[in-house]
Amino acid sequence: MLKTIKTLGIFMLVLFTAISFSSCSSEEDVTKDDAFAGIYKGSVSYNDTEKNISTTEGSIFITKVVSGTKYNFAFSNDIPPLNGIDVEKTGENTIVMVGSNTTAYIRVENNHVRILYTKDGKNWTADCKR
Repeated sequence: MLKTIKTLGIFMLVLFTAISFSSCSSEEDVTKDDAFAGIYKGSVSYNDTEKNISTTEGSIFITKVVSGTKYNFAFSNDIPPLNGIDVEKTGENTIVMVGSNTTAYIRVENNHVRILYTKDGKNWTADCKR
């Protein structure tokens, strides 16, 4: 019985190892990794009916949501975050918000993030670099 359990354990280990190696891809997709996650520093601003915040020494902390195509943007200086923003890859090292237009635009390149986002009378802007 012990020999059967050992054999089954070794088989499971080999199977797990084979599956792990076969699931790796040689092609990199920046929306699938954490290439854009991190802290960017620079100008950030926000305004609504109650707040008017603007600084040239702000920051944005970008994190990728588990889905791989959504990102969260957490701002410094008590600026409300932008969460669950859907993005798509548009270049080798660039992601852009899905549905970007003149009032909602988020673009993240290698070391640069630009935001102009308006929703429900609230306005976010940013021009930050790593």
